[in-house]
Formats: sequence, structure tokens, C-alpha cells
Amino acid sequence: MDLYTEGDPIADTRAPDGPIETRWERRRFEAKLVNPANRRKMTVIVVGTGLAGGSAAATLAEQGYQVKSYCYQDSPRRAHSIAAQGGINAAKNYRNDGDSVHRLFYDTVKGGDFRSRESNVHRLAEVSVNIIDQCVAQGVPFAREYGGLLDTRSFGGAQVQRTFYARGQTGQQLLLGAYQALERQIGLGNVEMNARHEMLELIIVDGKARGIVVRDLVTGEITTEFADAVVLASGGYGNVFYLSTNAKGCNVTATWRAHRKGAYFANPCYTQIHPTCIPVSGDHQSKLTLMSESLRNDGRVWVPKAKGDNRKPKDIPEDERDYYLERIYPSFGNLVPRDIASRAAKNVCDEGRGVGPGGLGVYLDFADAITRLGRKAIEAKYGNLFEMYERITGEDPYEVPMRIYPAVHYTMGGLWVDYDLQSTIPGLFVIGEANFSDHGANRLGASALMQGLADGYFVLPNTVANYLAAGPFEKVEASHPAAVEARRDVEDRIQRLLAVNGDRTVDSFHRELGQIMWEHCGIERSEAGLRKAIDEIRALRAEFWQRVRIIGDADGLNQSLEKAGRVADFFELAELMCIDALHREESCGGHFRAEHQTPDGEAQRDDERFAYVAAWEYGAEQPVLHKEDLKFEYVHPTQRSYK
Repeated sequence: MDLYTEGDPIADTRAPDGPIETRWERRRFEAKLVNPANRRKMTVIVVGTGLAGGSAAATLAEQGYQVKSYCYQDSPRRAHSIAAQGGINAAKNYRNDGDSVHRLFYDTVKGGDFRSRESNVHRLAEVSVNIIDQCVAQGVPFAREYGGLLDTRSFGGAQVQRTFYARGQTGQQLLLGAYQALERQIGLGNVEMNARHEMLELIIVDGKARGIVVRDLVTGEITTEFADAVVLASGGYGNVFYLSTNAKGCNVTATWRAHRKGAYFANPCYTQIHPTCIPVSGDHQSKLTLMSESLRNDGRVWVPKAKGDNRKPKDIPEDERDYYLERIYPSFGNLVPRDIASRAAKNVCDEGRGVGPGGLGVYLDFADAITRLGRKAIEAKYGNLFEMYERITGEDPYEVPMRIYPAVHYTMGGLWVDYDLQSTIPGLFVIGEANFSDHGANRLGASALMQGLADGYFVLPNTVANYLAAGPFEKVEASHPAAVEARRDVEDRIQRLLAVNGDRTVDSFHRELGQIMWEHCGIERSEAGLRKAIDEIRALRAEFWQRVRIIGDADGLNQSLEKAGRVADFFELAELMCIDALHREESCGGHFRAEHQTPDGEAQRDDERFAYVAAWEYGAEQPVLHKEDLKFEYVHPTQRSYK
């Protein structure tokens, strides 16, 4: 099956060379500046109001730019970043336990299975130190020790305690910090906030990103909006699997529309499966609930040693339990990275030792921690998480172990960007989970919040100026041919969806697509499974455009129409994900090919053939693969071991 063609290599021409410790400092100095008077004449569009988008919009407005902000939620603070629970990494070394910028850099490159750029990751580690100070100044209520110092805890993939947290609601508190900074700028008139607006197309004029087409989700009105630069901060695409820990509204449309206009999509197959999710309870479910990875600090993961042991957990003696992570990975134990923990859970369940309905679960047990620390100490750390678990499952985790199972959580792939966070379309910048840049093949826990705020507060505000310094650009009106064409494309697509008038709901197609993706492009992939998935996706997509039924019309609120547009994009993305997974004949991080594993079942990388970023160009007939070679000067690739 001829699935793609190969194009010219691609390179990140913005990344400085020389000592890695000074690259970011030198790039900032070499970048061109825009003086304060000229900033007031320039406009930047920011799509998305999560940690990356909210912090970017607030910071750019603070610098003096005119900012237009868009989100499809009813308020900026409803962005999915609010659901992040466990914490945010930073190389502060408050514990004096050996942490440093270099160690965070090392852990992140290793955790990503040597498939990320060294320059980007080192910058992230450097900036992490500033993020905590920024958030404390905003009033983010990080947990503190008895003496008043900020507290930290451990997270998977690290042997130091570098994760700052606010109980089990860190994302919410960080987002509220960014939100209040954004609201301040809205109040000052520097940010024009447009909630309940969805970006449906990118406008390109003379080869540069100059605006977007948006639909008002309440009135149905379609408008063209213009700026000197466009920033996408629209999050990840995990909902291609239907069941995921993402909010139901999370989608790929903003980045996919940009991809179709020429922005390369990098490493789409890199999906993170989170090991600590409440197991599926039935076919009625439309999403999954994440339990924070921070729980693995004090919870011990185990299953019965014997297959089919259906006794209650308290009735299973200690010597008949298998604490398999502690057994297989004694150095890291329950704090191995997410990809390792997820595959291990799948393996013991495949052996018939899983617990709960269908045997798709493992125990996360806090009995030892409660005995050692006392119930009050556990309540102080995790009380809201325990309460959430009990509300959902009806089981009290203080009395019986939690049941968890892996689930789709985060996507390391995204639009390709250079060191300046600019895509292959000049003037289009991509930040946070919407880009691919920092996590390689697997994201360490508590690094998503770190990257989102690093991009928004500290990186983008420096690099976007280098682009805008070439302005001012010619003003674009709604009558411009490129704007007219983009708007017409959106209207035609909506009418095409409505015209099908079939007999199947959008959700039924989305659920079936998700089942295909989970089965063949989930925790484990194989050549045969991926080829089968591509055939099934193509057939299901053809059926979608013949049988989907959308109730209502385009004039006004129509959530069925919204979902249909997003699912249509998911179909195209799903095929590219499978093609990317099929072409990468190795296992690395979240991409585990059954044919490529070590004798003891660990991921087997092929650095000679696949130490590159796979940047895909959209093609009407076939995608085109452009390779960006990865060079490792400071962290040399080795077999990743946590034993």
C-alpha cells in the first residue's frame, strides 16, 4: 500500500549553535525588537485561552500589542487546562536533592525516549525556574511546608522532588492566575475577548498568516478576522480516540485547518496513554476521568499473583499480591514514566490478572501510606481527588484500593515549529500542546503545565517580535480575495455537512472511529493492525459523508453541526496518525510497535533509521514526509532503563 511520498529534509534554522546553556540567551539578544510605540499599531490573534493561550495573550497585551483572543468555551477560564491536577515541574532544587536545570533537561530528553530537540528542552528547563516566581507573584496558592516554603513532590520519570502543586487542582489554580492577568488586559482595552467563537479556517495573504475565519457558536454568524500574526494555542487532539481524559469539546480543527493550508504536522502518532485513569464502566460513557499521577507518590500499584483471583482486595494476603512496578523497575518503582506504567498495566491485564469489570483494571492502594502518615496527611495531599473518585465509583479509596487503567491523555505530536515557535507558514506561531516541540515520544508528568506557561509567558513574547519587526504589514480587508475564498470554503463545508441529511448521528461515527484508533493505534501498534485501521478509517469516512445526520441548520446554536465539523477533521487526522505510526518501524515512548521490542518487552528504538522528527505536509492525494534529523550533543541516546 503506497501511503505517502517523501520530500526534502526540513531543518530548524532558528536554533542557535554553541554552548547549550547560552543558546536561549543569545537567541533573545539576536532577535529583532519592536519599539513600544510601534507595538500599539500591531495586532496579534491568539486562538485558545488555556495556559499557553491565556498567558500569551496577557503577556503580549502587557507588552503593548493589540490582541484578539478567541475560544469556543463560554469563558476563557473554561479551557481544558483547568482539568490538570498533579503539578508543574521546575528546577528550583528547593529540596536540595540534586536537582538542577541540567538534570531536568536530562530527564525530559530521556523521558521523551530521545525523540525531542535538545535546544528546546534545555530552554524549557531554564525557563521553568521563572515560571514558579511568576505564578507565586500572581497569587497561585501552591502548597507550602510548615515553615512557609513552597512544597514539592515526586512525579514519574524523576528521582528528585521537583513538582510544585496546589493539592490536586494545580491546573485550575495556574489557569486562574493566567486568567486574571488576561482579564486585566481585557479591562484595559488591550485584549478583545471573543468567547463562543470557533476558528474554522486560516487566512493566508502573500504567503503569510494574516487572519482566521470564525463562527459565532451562538448566532451562527461567520466572520473574517485579521492581524499581523496568528498564534494557535488550541491544545491537543486526543479526542480522536473518542474516549479520553480530554474535555468533550477538545478537537483538532484549528491546527488541522492550518495543516491543510501548509503548516506541517509533526509526529502525529505520538500519543500519551496515562496510566492512572478510572476504568471504563460501560458503553454509555462519552469520556474518561483522570486520577492525578501524583497519587503514585503514595499509592502502590498491584494485582493478584494468580489469574482470575476475584477476591476482595483486603482478602488477598500480602504474599499473594504482585507489586509489579516495584518488582520490574526497582529504581523507580511506582514512579516510572507514563508509557512504561501504561504498558505494564496492559500486560498484567492481558495475562488475566486484571481486576474489576472485564479484568481491565489494576489496584492503586493507599493502605500503607495511611498507616505510615495518617489519614489526615493523605487528605491534605489528595482529599479532592479521593472525593472525586468516590463520587464517580461509589467506592471509598480510604477503605478500599482505587482501580485504575490506562487511557488516552495527551498528544506529543502537533504542528511543526522552529525554535521561535513559528510554523512552516510565516506569521503562524503555535504554542503549548498544539505544537510538537518539547516532549519527544513521551511527556513526563507535570511537564505540560510547564511547557504551556513557558511558551506563553516567556518564549513567544520574545520570538514573535522578531517576526513583527519586519512590519508594519499591509492592512487586509474582508474584501481581499484570500479572505473571501477562506470564508467561502467554510460556508461551503458547512452546507456540505448539512446537505448529507443521513440517518446516523455524529457521535456514532466518532465512537466507531475511536474504537478503531484505540484497537490499532493505542497502547500497542502493529503493521497488520495499522494497515487494517487505515482501510477501516477510509471506509468509515466515506460512510460519514453519505450517512451523517445533522439536526437543525447553520443559523444559530447547533452543537450537532459543531461536532460534525470536528469529527470530519478527526477522520483525516486519524489516517495520518496511522500512516505515521506505520512508517516509524521502531518503538519509542508512547509509540510501541509490537514487532520492535526487547526480549524483556521494553521499547526497542532504531536510532540509525528513525532519530528524526517526522514533519508531514498536507497533500491532496498523499501526505509528504519531511525529516528533521535530531542531533544529540549533551544527552547521548541509550537504551532507556528505569530498573
